[in-house]
Amino acid sequence: MTAPRVGLFGLLGSANIGNEAQLESVLAYLRASHLDAVLDAMSSGPENVRAKHGIDAIPLLWYEKYEERTSGAVAVALKVLGKGIDAFRTASWVRRHDVVIVPGAGTLEAALPLRPWGVPYSMFLLSASGRLFGTKVALVSVGASAIRQRATRWLFKSAARLAFYRSYRDAQSRDLVRQWGLDTSGDPVYADLAFGVPVPPYGSGDPQTVGVGVMDYYGGNDDRRRAAEIHASYLAKMKRFTRWLIDSGYRVRLFGGDNLWDDGVVLEILEDVRAYRPDLAPDWVAAEPVSSFAELMQAIAPAGAVVATRYHNVICALKLGKPTISLGYSPKFAALMTDMGMQGFSQPADSLDVDRLIEQFMELQSRSAPLRNSLRECNAVKKQQFDQQFALLSALLFPADEAAQAVVVPDPVRERTL
Repeated sequence: MTAPRVGLFGLLGSANIGNEAQLESVLAYLRASHLDAVLDAMSSGPENVRAKHGIDAIPLLWYEKYEERTSGAVAVALKVLGKGIDAFRTASWVRRHDVVIVPGAGTLEAALPLRPWGVPYSMFLLSASGRLFGTKVALVSVGASAIRQRATRWLFKSAARLAFYRSYRDAQSRDLVRQWGLDTSGDPVYADLAFGVPVPPYGSGDPQTVGVGVMDYYGGNDDRRRAAEIHASYLAKMKRFTRWLIDSGYRVRLFGGDNLWDDGVVLEILEDVRAYRPDLAPDWVAAEPVSSFAELMQAIAPAGAVVATRYHNVICALKLGKPTISLGYSPKFAALMTDMGMQGFSQPADSLDVDRLIEQFMELQSRSAPLRNSLRECNAVKKQQFDQQFALLSALLFPADEAAQAVVVPDPVRERTL
């Protein structure tokens, strides 16, 4: 028997904290359950993957090495050339593996700005190569969204159809993929992979401290013409709400979720509050630097409640048992909040009503104790789902390992079942 060759694929090694949390969950599973697996990645941030996780990695796109050095017609020509080269690069990489795992994220989503020749094209190349060479491509706890652009929808639909295994992080994502015309009757729904990240000891937090997670938000894929207007409106409303928190006697901890984009928004809101209330003590409102899911948990832990925009900021707060309000950019937020017993505590970011947000926050505070109890129960269910999925993945993706373990360590319960 030879060691299984396992690849990780996607927007990994980037500054997106949620994506990194999901990669950490999958790597922890592989290293605990399949010690002999040979791991590497094809990712958007190969240097970071190599440095942080100690596995080999290559760029997701051939053109990446020229991105900072070219412009104009030359850049366009190289991008077009790159799409052809990427087809061969992806096929060659996939062919060297027994299994390729796409660890969660909004892999089949176009809720945020997205071009068909970017991630959708890469996903299509991955699944098509897997089908061609017999490599098992697994889309694990991925998200999906409604997609109007025909080319993007076709590429994502084809990628999902050609994959060996599909699971979703919520029922809504599975329903949307079914609406694309795929048979999803055998596709399971499990918890988002970020729910599998170990949680350090934490308490209920200070009821007078509020975590405010913000985002460099410009609307969705269909809002490109209104992007600047949406961004200005969102930023002004978050400034107003933060001022209200300060005036109401709350301490505020500001944080983002993607270091490439969100840090500027954090600092702008921080500067606005300090200009508005120059008399405030420095620790009354602070920007929490976060570059990992572990640091995000540390930033949120002291808060008694959280208001956040990025999806995995919301997940992190709920995972820590914090009564939370989500200001989302797609229906997945409302689905998550309902699933976690927090229905009624969400708003769409692009039509945020600050007065309504203040009412929701006051209700959140008045119900904090029962909400924390409900979150504790929901998190226990998510942990069970997390473990169930990885047991299923081992049986489907690594049958040789499972057979070897069955021989070396007989399982009386399994033998009776069989």
